[in-house]
Amino acid sequence: MFYWLLKFVLVGPFLHFYNRPRAEGVENIPANGAVILAGNHLSFTDWLFTPLMSPRRITYLAKAEYFTTPGLKGRLQKFFFSGTGQYPIDRSGADAAEDALNTARKLLEEGRVVGLYPEGTRSPDGRLYKGKTGVARLALEVGVPVIPVALTGTDEVCPPGPFKFRRRQVTVRFGKPIDFSRYEGMGGNRFVERAITDEIMYELMRMSGQEYVDVYAASLKKNVPSGSTSQPARVPEALAG
Repeated sequence: MFYWLLKFVLVGPFLHFYNRPRAEGVENIPANGAVILAGNHLSFTDWLFTPLMSPRRITYLAKAEYFTTPGLKGRLQKFFFSGTGQYPIDRSGADAAEDALNTARKLLEEGRVVGLYPEGTRSPDGRLYKGKTGVARLALEVGVPVIPVALTGTDEVCPPGPFKFRRRQVTVRFGKPIDFSRYEGMGGNRFVERAITDEIMYELMRMSGQEYVDVYAASLKKNVPSGSTSQPARVPEALAG
């Protein structure tokens, strides 16, 4: 209930007025059934604008700390992230990656729309980076289609560095579902999973117009000074793969 209240009353109308977002290919989202939305990742606001333009509720995985912070701030934070479609995962421990995959698998088996970022972290410079294979693994294991989602403009709305929320137009493009059933039974084959991932990343490159870089964005983190505000935020390795 709170999800739709945010979308249609509390937050959505402001975003529509302030940023004038546009959506393309909304008809590509199936009316029901499980599907993975695999998006490029330019800004933390990606998870605001994509659900805003989607007719179905999207569930993202978020670090458990957002749901376990003590005090009033923690309760408000948990209420907000739960209400906006986030699902808590524990990123600590040796089994964190597998637990993240299991969580995403469970959500898909429930018939949900699950949003994932193959790059595994926000782009540090607006380019599109090499995708990791977790999305491919899930698509094969659960047997669900993947819809590429290309956003443009969110990095201008909220660029790296000190928090800013600028008045820039955002476009959300939903691509046609990609059916990987031709690879049925090949889950766990790293060559197949890489081929699927590269196909998804090619579609994102084509739809977004971003320059593609054939390295993992997370590897650039090593070159960012500790404590820098431009340091990209990480997501579970398994879901980036």
